Amino acid sequence: MTISKPVFDRLGFGLWIGAFLVVLALVLWSPHTRTVWQAYIDGSVALQAGLPLYDTQSEMGYLYAPAFAALYTPIVKLGPHLGGLVWHSIGFAVLTYAAMRQVRKLGGGELTWLLSFGLFLALPMAVGAIRNGQATILLTGACWLLTLSALEGRRAETFFWASLAIIAKPTAIIMLLLVGALRLRLIPVLVLALLFVLALPYAFAPAGYLNDQYRVFIQMLTSMAVDNTSHFVPTDFTAPFTTIGLPIPEIGATIVRMVMALFTLSAVIWFDRRLEQGKAALAIFLTATFYMCVFNPRVEPNTFAMIAVPAGLAIALLWREERGGVLASVLSTTLFVTGLSGVERHVHDFLFPWFRPVAVTFIAGSLIWWFWAKAREKVVNAGVANG
Repeated sequence: MTISKPVFDRLGFGLWIGAFLVVLALVLWSPHTRTVWQAYIDGSVALQAGLPLYDTQSEMGYLYAPAFAALYTPIVKLGPHLGGLVWHSIGFAVLTYAAMRQVRKLGGGELTWLLSFGLFLALPMAVGAIRNGQATILLTGACWLLTLSALEGRRAETFFWASLAIIAKPTAIIMLLLVGALRLRLIPVLVLALLFVLALPYAFAPAGYLNDQYRVFIQMLTSMAVDNTSHFVPTDFTAPFTTIGLPIPEIGATIVRMVMALFTLSAVIWFDRRLEQGKAALAIFLTATFYMCVFNPRVEPNTFAMIAVPAGLAIALLWREERGGVLASVLSTTLFVTGLSGVERHVHDFLFPWFRPVAVTFIAGSLIWWFWAKAREKVVNAGVANG
């Protein structure tokens, strides 16, 4: 199977931008349809009014740190139409910039094709979260840029992207821990970013009120991690077992998450030491997003948008390095089709919630294995050269 590179030099990136323009048109036409930003508005309004941010009796609603509500306030004041445009544009721009920076970091030939084909493969899985205006898109771009900046030793950029990632979603702490393990000298920068995000809301609301909100926030995060009695249906690695009537006990799921956390840490350290810097950054971020999508207890279908673009670029890199092949063809098809699995209602009902974690595990596992093989090949070649 071959891919027409002149076509995808134009097609993939054009579709990526075109789909976003359609999203903006839909936002202008009906800003409150198929969007989660009402929860963001509720959080910002509650912060300004000194009302409770969190509903501990509900697994939905505002689930973000107080800093998110503080920084979202200016967008609320712009109104639903202009505010919606600004919010959607920020997340999309950060993610697109991260992908472009990653491609430049990879180097080599056919960079335009690499970016375009990768975005084409990622579009079906990412477009739902982009349409909904979910903070996952901003989280993905910020965590990716945090990874690139940290590996390059850029302290100021690391602080900025770490702060933005934590504000976007609390799960960014996973990326901060991995980056800290890879670059020990940046730990003070990451701690400072976390403290900055925690302190930021105090410029917008009374200290006593925020202390209470942080207390509830921590309790809420703890309960979501261990409570399996709510109506929320997770689409993490436990979903396939639950679907076939073999639910994993909470203690068993926790042990699996801990084991996979150690595997993730080991894998990213290996990639950092053995791969070229550009490939290492992509492999590290892909491995991290795999863990955050499949082993995070608070996973929903659109959470998988986080792995869509890094997986798309990794598959495009596989095409370029291996000149196609069966694995590249299968992974390309699987990623694209997985993104389309939620388009038709009957198909979605049949595949929910078990299909996406299975498909993403196959895609990410295959790509992680390929990156490991490339790193191993480099080590063997270096040994032969030295011998």
